[in-house]
Amino acid sequence: METAIIKIGNSKGLRLSKTILEKYNIKDKVEMILEKGQIILKPIDTPRKDWDKAFEKMHANNDDQLLFNDVFEEENFEEWN
Repeated sequence: METAIIKIGNSKGLRLSKTILEKYNIKDKVEMILEKGQIILKPIDTPRKDWDKAFEKMHANNDDQLLFNDVFEEENFEEWN
């Protein structure tokens, strides 16, 4: 796909269509990767987005239980003193 470089103040930039922005889920920022004579624009995902809501839902459903026993369950901490 060919696209024009446009003037933005003292700089220049690329204009991305709404279709491309939606298709690749590009919001406000992209990661720019310079590699082997290429410029790669990669959408930035927000890691752990909405985890707090998921944890609240898990707690409400009582799904936030350990899947295996605590490794220190049978440990005698007295001998460490």
